[in-house]
Amino acid sequence: MSTPPAAAAKPAKPLTELTVTSREQLTPGMVRLRFSGDLASFATNTFTDRYVKLVFGDPAELERGGRPTLRTYTALDADVEAGTLAIDFVVHGAEGIAGPWAAAAQPGDTIVVRGPGGAYTPDPEADWHLLAGDEAAIPAIRQALAHLVEHAPHARGRVVLEVEGPDHEQPLPTPEHVEVTWLHRSDAATPGLADAVRALPWPEGRVQAFVHGEGEAVMRGVRPYLLAERRVPREDVSISAYWKKGRTEEAFREWKAAIAAEEGA
Repeated sequence: MSTPPAAAAKPAKPLTELTVTSREQLTPGMVRLRFSGDLASFATNTFTDRYVKLVFGDPAELERGGRPTLRTYTALDADVEAGTLAIDFVVHGAEGIAGPWAAAAQPGDTIVVRGPGGAYTPDPEADWHLLAGDEAAIPAIRQALAHLVEHAPHARGRVVLEVEGPDHEQPLPTPEHVEVTWLHRSDAATPGLADAVRALPWPEGRVQAFVHGEGEAVMRGVRPYLLAERRVPREDVSISAYWKKGRTEEAFREWKAAIAAEEGA
């Protein structure tokens, strides 16, 4: 009996060194850094949720099979020819690793990123779009809305975004028939993300959904509503947790793995 050939290992995503060119305070809790670098590896990646993993530590560890500290962020407005892109960072004071780094970054600082990755782009043929999340999802949702403005200006949809308060809202490029709802955690009367999504009207036709953010709200709240109750086809749903309240990214990965194991049981 012959032994089947081993599956080919996936090629490692490229490493790119980026140099900070400017910093902008978008809201009290979000900082935008602009970078320059050789973005050749971005040329064929056009997903609106395109992301990179920032390497905090020695990038050579990745090549040796090690695990330096990685943090995942949406790559915005990548211009391959100009060699420029931006990344928006949620900042909670001294909490975390990437946020404090971004808050203190100065032009000339460098960081290595791995990627890009990505999997979602809004389909102009969908009857309507649902986009929902919290601060961590705003960059990817902004990219998706900009794509719709350019490629499907008559698209219909609903956007639900949860932020700390009114001063944390941001201007978004929005097609005329896409309605944006902001939820404020500082207002005790405001529903949470999952409850707000459940309360939305549900138009007829094919919906394409992009829902990302805090794990409990997204995976325990919105995900079963869309897949089990509304029976949205899995291929029309991009839904995943970007982070988990009270957990580092390393512990968050363990939590995601446990969720996946539960679903596979």
